[in-house]
Amino acid sequence: MADRVKVAVIYYSATGTTYQMAQAACEAAGDAGADVRLRKVRELAPDEAIRSNSGWHAHHLETQDVPEAQLDDLSWSDVVIFGSPTRYGVVAAQLKQFIDTTGPLWSQGALANKVYSAFCTTGTSHGGQETTLTSLFSVFYHWGGIVVTPGYTEASQFVAGNPYGASHTSNNGEIAPDDIALTATALTARRAVQIGTAVKKGLAG
Repeated sequence: MADRVKVAVIYYSATGTTYQMAQAACEAAGDAGADVRLRKVRELAPDEAIRSNSGWHAHHLETQDVPEAQLDDLSWSDVVIFGSPTRYGVVAAQLKQFIDTTGPLWSQGALANKVYSAFCTTGTSHGGQETTLTSLFSVFYHWGGIVVTPGYTEASQFVAGNPYGASHTSNNGEIAPDDIALTATALTARRAVQIGTAVKKGLAG
């Protein structure tokens, strides 16, 4: 339907932790009435590096059918939710490389007035979750986007403790996202759809 909000969930994941959160975001957005695209960004690491890590190699094979993100996914969407593991307190190079290709859309103003949100994972506690999210927000500000966060809008967020976005500590990939992280991810997606719906109606009006 033409009035349904279109959501692109665009992520990078090496061993699958961030991918699981991306799936939760897609499910929540779909349940909230949105049309959803799940897209991974292109892998930059060489094959020998991927094969040297059994978890990385297994996840690479598991998700080989997930389409790679294209600029068209950004053009199509009303809402964009990015997901990334943390690399030294900022986003993974793979996601950053995709972001760096968006200049043509940005120069046309095609990324403005969309709703943006994000989630992330880290290997250790206090491993840069908030800085990774706010580094993504800086991109959204440059695009002229509308940033939506989970805040402390539900009681569960006082347990999750991160008002900037959903996040999870994986102990370097050993711990899968728990109910706290997945609940925060779902809330993030629902709020993005809710605000995206209001924005879309406002622009149409």
